[in-house]
Amino acid sequence: MLDNKAKKQKIPKGNSKARTAPRAAGELFIGLGNEPFSAIFFFTSGAYDIAALGDALEAFYPDALVFGCTSAGVIGENGYQNDGVCAFGLPEDHFMVEGALIPDVSTIDISDWSVRTKSLVTEFRNSLPQKNTDQSFGLVLIDGLSLVEETVLNALYPELGDIPLFGGSAGDDLKFKETLIYYNGQAHHDAATLVLVHTDCPFKVFRTQHFLETERKMVITEADPASRIVREINAAPATEEYARLIGVKPEDLNPEQFAAHPVMVRVAGSYYVRSIQRPEGEDGLRFFCAIDEGLVLTLAKGQDIVTNLETTFDDIEKTIGKPELIIGCDCIFRKLELEQAPQKKAQVSQLLVDHNVYGFNTYGEQFAGMHVNQTFTGVAIGWRDADD
Repeated sequence: MLDNKAKKQKIPKGNSKARTAPRAAGELFIGLGNEPFSAIFFFTSGAYDIAALGDALEAFYPDALVFGCTSAGVIGENGYQNDGVCAFGLPEDHFMVEGALIPDVSTIDISDWSVRTKSLVTEFRNSLPQKNTDQSFGLVLIDGLSLVEETVLNALYPELGDIPLFGGSAGDDLKFKETLIYYNGQAHHDAATLVLVHTDCPFKVFRTQHFLETERKMVITEADPASRIVREINAAPATEEYARLIGVKPEDLNPEQFAAHPVMVRVAGSYYVRSIQRPEGEDGLRFFCAIDEGLVLTLAKGQDIVTNLETTFDDIEKTIGKPELIIGCDCIFRKLELEQAPQKKAQVSQLLVDHNVYGFNTYGEQFAGMHVNQTFTGVAIGWRDADD
């Protein structure tokens, strides 16, 4: 077995850009160490066979649960990275972890999975020393091409009670062909996994977005909700009307334009971003989130992403102190926006490094019972020493 000489970390982390899955897993082990873990999490680019990578990690850590997914970019030791794999381990003396695979999410039975989730939460609570979930949070990873994130959340979230939930939709480096979830020794398509974590460490589940609503409204007048395709906006072809509203030609619409000019919906008094994935057919727009005819959309305006992130991290530190780990789910469109401003991208990457963010760029984010876009969400975990 490989020998680990890495500097001791309170919540160990690893990173690799090795060419093969076995070598990458070996380098992750060097970073993570061989202490007992409740769970190992990894997020990988499409360069690796995710099943081979997960299996290699399980060989190193046979007593730990192993969770992972494919991504649209990895967030690791150097902040944003387009390739490679990152991982972190939750030490078993500070974390208790349970998980469940949700297969066939495209045909999920909400009633069935509501019952299963309630049972999982009850079993999890009964396994805890104090029989309560006050110091617990949930993480959900979902196939990012399943188009059913909202349905999955409708099944899970109401049964979690006081457990805050966040998560991300798996990506595939913007190929939009296949996104995969790793759980219990297998890579799964059309699946999700729900992970429950209890810890004696301080933590904060959070979300932030750097967009505000404007006065410019639009109404979806023709759509296919099942495929998230909008055909008409304001009774005009969707591509033409959206392009007119943001001041470009329809033929100039691209991921960078969609990243810079998202739309928002208002839910319970708050505005949430709804991102456009790509043009679809001659006149359509495919969205990352659920849409329907009659839905009123608001054009968003961007704020400074660096300032927004600095404020978010300042608020976290005021609550839990310096985070030992932030599990981050960061929308790929945030990264695409930053690609147009290299200096800002470098600043954001450094902020991610400075605050111990490990995670991935997503095809959508989950926060509480909402599926959202162009959001950075996650959990920031501080530390509590055994003698505190």
